[in-house]
Amino acid sequence: MIAPPLPRFEHLLSMSDGRGTFEHAELADPRRSHGYCADDVARVLVVATREPHPTAELRRLASISLRFLSDAQGFDGHYRNRMDERGRWDGRATVGDCWGRSIWGLGTAAAHSDLEWLRQSATSQFERAALRRSPWPRSMAFAAVGAAELLSAQPEHRAARDLLVDAADGMVAPIGADDDAAWPWPEPRLTYANAVLPEAMIAAGAVLDRPALLQQGLELLGWLLDHETGPGGHLSVTPVGGSGPGDTRPAFDQQPIEVAALADACARAALVDGDRRWADGVAAAVGWFLGDNDAHIAMLEPGRGGGFDGLEAGGANLNQGAESTLALLSTLQHARHLVAAPR
Repeated sequence: MIAPPLPRFEHLLSMSDGRGTFEHAELADPRRSHGYCADDVARVLVVATREPHPTAELRRLASISLRFLSDAQGFDGHYRNRMDERGRWDGRATVGDCWGRSIWGLGTAAAHSDLEWLRQSATSQFERAALRRSPWPRSMAFAAVGAAELLSAQPEHRAARDLLVDAADGMVAPIGADDDAAWPWPEPRLTYANAVLPEAMIAAGAVLDRPALLQQGLELLGWLLDHETGPGGHLSVTPVGGSGPGDTRPAFDQQPIEVAALADACARAALVDGDRRWADGVAAAVGWFLGDNDAHIAMLEPGRGGGFDGLEAGGANLNQGAESTLALLSTLQHARHLVAAPR
């Protein structure tokens, strides 16, 4: 594969204001009336703080995102997810995905930001959030990834290690391990952000020196990558409605966040395992955005870095919301390090 395009942040910046990043867009214009959500702002913090040479605008966006997550966080470490366009919070605080993704964002910022005050502030917020635990596997998986990020920079951080240990202890074995080798997934169906489950296993197994958990994560990710690769060799990811044993493909509406989750997991696997398939998985994710997908259509606006909201049978949903744009940017960040590496 030729060198992938570099991430461009103009559209993400245009989707953001002094409060945060708007959740939805109509084509390239933010739908301000739909407000903001912590899920997306946490992803902004991930993407903005792991950029190796951030511009002043990107540093400012990281600062805004950190302040948003601070406001979203309760004194007990729970998180509110939705804020309206006037800055008013809607709904109760939880330890759902917005909690897990916020920990992911905070751990990444604490480990990778080039601003010392931001690293310190992110660590402080992380410590409050890490007092809690979630009953939902994906929420804990997002949190585990954030804890692993923080431990990469602060190996003795007690709250991060305790959180990661608890997450690892709660990771379940594949439901088909004993009776159905064709479906080794730990759930009866694939749903959303599927690759974060093996990514969390890989991260926890590597950091905590649990080789069996690490190997389980690598094997599960390998199965998922094979399962979500279509007959033509391109990615054909789980659609919005999920998928289970025997479901036919291709199926739509495919979401960019599913592709980005695979790229995240493959990039993490590449850190601990020398198999070239993980770099190839990231390359396949880039290819999906560039048009090597079930509809043979590009899923990005290359000039300003916007990502399209969904792949449908008849083409692309051309709205460029925050989640899809961040999925594109995240994938291209991984590709910059892995795809062009020599074989």
